[in-house]
Amino acid sequence: MSLKDLIVNDRPISVSFEFSPPKTDEAEASLWTAIKRLEPLQPAFVSVTYGAGGSTRERTHATVKRIVEETSLEPAAHLTCVAASRSEIDEIVQGYWGAGIRHIVALRGDMPGMEGPYQAHPDGYRSTPELIAGIRRIAPFEVSVSFYPERHPDSPNHHHDVELLKAKVDAGASRALGQFSFDNEATARFRDDAARAGVAVPIVPGVMPTTAFRGVERMASRCGASIPAWLSRAYDGLDDDVESRRIVAAAVLADQVQQLRGLGFDQYHFYTLNQANLSYAACRLLGLTPKDLS
Repeated sequence: MSLKDLIVNDRPISVSFEFSPPKTDEAEASLWTAIKRLEPLQPAFVSVTYGAGGSTRERTHATVKRIVEETSLEPAAHLTCVAASRSEIDEIVQGYWGAGIRHIVALRGDMPGMEGPYQAHPDGYRSTPELIAGIRRIAPFEVSVSFYPERHPDSPNHHHDVELLKAKVDAGASRALGQFSFDNEATARFRDDAARAGVAVPIVPGVMPTTAFRGVERMASRCGASIPAWLSRAYDGLDDDVESRRIVAAAVLADQVQQLRGLGFDQYHFYTLNQANLSYAACRLLGLTPKDLS
């Protein structure tokens, strides 16, 4: 599929955007610039992440509440099992419903400081399927979950990952969002294997701009995503050349959505890193046009 074919393709698509809660006043201003830039594209939803061990819980809640109050967007709040009792998590879920939030991204989560193997809270939800069932007992939230195209770092094998996703769907999840990956064939293979296992919910690839390439490398090493040799080579010698990195990142992202479209994907989850321009450009290549919100 050429870029021209990609842009004029009439097959409907859907996008969603992920943001991180701000830690400083400057970061908050940057976040809201990104939200306002992407809002006219009318995504299916926007999600707001949780730090390891629930470390950004209050900022996540404040951010999704503000999105509800000040934009036309549907926010989805991340929620993890780790480092909290069932009663604490249930209280958070009830608070989200009371604030007008109707969508949760349910995750197992990482230990505080991302150190050591996962351990369930002694009085908490032990797994993501348990968390989903608990959420659905409280209120009829839409629940999205994650999948790892190249295998979760704690998983013994690919089959285990597919079966875990099936358990999440059986518990009430309605969508699977991919961890970012540069291996499009692996994402398509996971989709096809999940379908054969009886998973009928949308399998949505996760894509991430690579402008801050060293940071992307660090994130990839933690989540089990491979960095292809050609991508590393594209950034060789550009550590101090941000403008060239932006051009490379734009080309890489355009190529990835082009390939995913050719593999039959019609939904995409953008890890924006709170920077909107590359995600916005990729959406335009996918044929989305902004709407006048005035």
